[in-house]
Amino acid sequence: MTNTSNSPSYQEKIWQIVAMIPEGKVATYGQVAELAGLSKMARAVGKTLSQLPKDTQLPWHRVINAQGKISFPQDSEAYFRQKERLENEGVSLINGKIRLKDYRWQP
Repeated sequence: MTNTSNSPSYQEKIWQIVAMIPEGKVATYGQVAELAGLSKMARAVGKTLSQLPKDTQLPWHRVINAQGKISFPQDSEAYFRQKERLENEGVSLINGKIRLKDYRWQP
């Protein structure tokens, strides 16, 4: 039996990947899951990010859904906060979508 007490939790793996997304780039939930070695766990990425403290330094706002959209409801405070942070980094939304071809992070 292997000792797993020193291996990072899946949340820690997600945090590590999200921390690597550079300013002005985005990654999808599925992409973060894949890079963290958590294939098919995109929802776990969303859940993990939703539990971050309000004052987190982790760039959670750089993670979007596979359609290139912000996952929060469009009229919510969270949506506007994420949109503003992305726009401040030069990521533009056109009709509520981010062109993944232009802004997707390719590590």
